[in-house]
Amino acid sequence: MKVADIQSKMARKFMVTTDSKNTMQPAPDLLERRFEVDRHDKAWVSDTTFIGTREGWLYLAVILDLFSRQVIGWSMSTKNNTELVQDALTMALWRRGKVNDVIVHSDQGSTYASGLYQQQLTDNQLRCSMSRKGECLDNAVAESFFGSLKNELVYHEDYKTRSEARQSIFEYIEVFYNRNRRHAFLNYMTPVEYEKKYASN
Repeated sequence: MKVADIQSKMARKFMVTTDSKNTMQPAPDLLERRFEVDRHDKAWVSDTTFIGTREGWLYLAVILDLFSRQVIGWSMSTKNNTELVQDALTMALWRRGKVNDVIVHSDQGSTYASGLYQQQLTDNQLRCSMSRKGECLDNAVAESFFGSLKNELVYHEDYKTRSEARQSIFEYIEVFYNRNRRHAFLNYMTPVEYEKKYASN
């Protein structure tokens, strides 16, 4: 890095955003921090974060496939509600087609524990998995994605409107992250390249 005259982008302080106070009966942690899987659509991870704009917060929910680290579902809204996480799951299901017995891991946030979201998992034969309270490392892959998004893009922007932020984040996910950003974990391939090469039918 010194020879090439480049510097890393520094992370900002971590902030807790999950409301799990009313989660009465969380699902068990089926992943147990096993973030390497041998095929696509075996385990997905989901999480929610917020993006600051001059108009106010924009909330983002994502779903990543652990096999390729590809963002397969995402949703943005002015509200951090159940509809936000349901929309991200709906996109993932639309993209993947018919899947069966996929583990879908999240934190214990009230949106993920809601009856509507849980019913959506059941209706699509998905297995709910949840991190333990206060253990962000139980969902480290999703947290890492948000770290990359914010350190590589969001913290270097001054979004005037939510619409401007939406377009910027869409381009980061669909144009850059999934198709152009190379990962050491993926043998320096992009998520899309890795799936094309290694995903079994």
